[in-house]
Amino acid sequence: MIQSVDAVLSSAAQLQQHNPLAAIDVGTNSVRLVIAEGLGGGKYRILDDEKEMTRLGSQLGSTGNLDPQAMEQTLSALRRMMAIVEGYRVKTLRAIATCAVREAQNGLSFCQRVKEEVGLDLEIISARQEGKFAFQSAQQHFQLHQREVLLADIGGGSTEIVLSADSMIEAIYATSMGAVRYTEKFKTDQKVKAKTLQKLKKSIEKELKRTASKPPFVPQLLIGSGGTFTTIAEMIQAMKKEEGLPLRGYPILRAEISHLLDYLSKMSYKARRQVPGLSTDRADIIVAGLAIIDRMMKHFKINRLQVHTGGVRDGLLIEMVEALGGKQESFQGNPAFSPAIDRFVASCGANLAHCRHVARIAGEMYRQLADRFDLPSKDRLYLEAAGMLQDVGYLINYKSHHKHSYHLILNSELPGFGPSELRLIANIVRYHRKSFPKNKHDNYRILSLRDKQRVQRLAAILRLADGLDRSHSQQVNRVWVNSLKDGIQLELESAMHPEVDLWGVRKRAEMFEQVFDSQLSLSWRASAPQEPFPNSPFGQHSRSA
Repeated sequence: MIQSVDAVLSSAAQLQQHNPLAAIDVGTNSVRLVIAEGLGGGKYRILDDEKEMTRLGSQLGSTGNLDPQAMEQTLSALRRMMAIVEGYRVKTLRAIATCAVREAQNGLSFCQRVKEEVGLDLEIISARQEGKFAFQSAQQHFQLHQREVLLADIGGGSTEIVLSADSMIEAIYATSMGAVRYTEKFKTDQKVKAKTLQKLKKSIEKELKRTASKPPFVPQLLIGSGGTFTTIAEMIQAMKKEEGLPLRGYPILRAEISHLLDYLSKMSYKARRQVPGLSTDRADIIVAGLAIIDRMMKHFKINRLQVHTGGVRDGLLIEMVEALGGKQESFQGNPAFSPAIDRFVASCGANLAHCRHVARIAGEMYRQLADRFDLPSKDRLYLEAAGMLQDVGYLINYKSHHKHSYHLILNSELPGFGPSELRLIANIVRYHRKSFPKNKHDNYRILSLRDKQRVQRLAAILRLADGLDRSHSQQVNRVWVNSLKDGIQLELESAMHPEVDLWGVRKRAEMFEQVFDSQLSLSWRASAPQEPFPNSPFGQHSRSA
């Protein structure tokens, strides 16, 4: 008997309930354990939650190492947490370490001690991965569709900032702004002098200019995750006599942040501990956290924020639940034409028919050029994927959509492609229009010599393919690539004279002629309208030169 969809989902949820998940987050400020049962669809129910403030990253800024006493406290906390994990008979466990362990000179040796003394494999994640986990969490709990937002996750040693448009990641900024780091550097755990507060603000502004100098758009809203944001919300609720309101989504204006920063910076540590809503374990680091938020809102020109009670741990658990439930779709064909890429292109507002056509033209041209120029067969896949994805930057704006496409592709995690492949595809798209690849461009300079050559060749072909549908009408049915003594001839076939498309490809020919050292000429032959290209999943097959 065939089960209903609801029955299948129910069975999957029951399986997950018998297999509790556990996530451990070893941060700069605290260590946190969350045990949950998966409910399907990336959702879960918390069974247990344990947190200990060990300040593992204390003194890191001055010594470059994890503090010995803090390491011992963290090891003790992890032993207790592992006993809880064993009590729940957890079979799926993931433990991550963030900024403090990532930066410390003795970070790897600490992980080895955790392995030997606690029996726990501690995974050091990158700042970008932290940002992605925090964003996954926000996606689950906030309506990000058709909104331009900034997500910030403030930790003890770093702040990860994610710029998003219509639920897509445009950029991830990894900064060294941390509540513990700045507290130690500027001694803001006690009453802060006006001059010191000004130095703190200037330091934050300098870091923001270094990491996020030219944001591509002004976000409508800041979504803030981490203990600093929830603590601020609790203080403001207490001041407004609004205790009991949900913290998630609680709205705060920048003016309230500025006033609170001014108010608390003038207080001693002892006085801060008496402030309603301000927990004693954050009284020393709250001024630094407020300063980060205040300067961040100024830098990105944001006037309001909403508090998010989730964050990195929540995003990690969501990923674990999805993996356990087998969320990833299966697609056996060419990943450049997968349903996932179709959805991505469509959700970014690009013309899907145009992108498919350009991808097919590019792939067919590559096949015919491969023998003459000794091109590796696998690179056709990357060219076709670039053809599909070339216009996703329309989500941000048209004028610089090739640059925005680069960032969206780089952060997309599209199935079928690994990180290095997505970087290659993103670079091909980056140069499908406007400027040629240059070493002064950071995205291009970091590539290997081999990948630089691949980007030049594939972007040059993509420019021609895009020009061959300049009319966006898919008028060119086929393209034959003919080798001539002094260059390459493109012979176009279409029912009507493709005047605009011929003009479009002539405008884009320069890069191809330089990269392949070949003069490009064009010709046209008339034909009856027909389905494009042999070997296409979109139509009937017919002969090709």
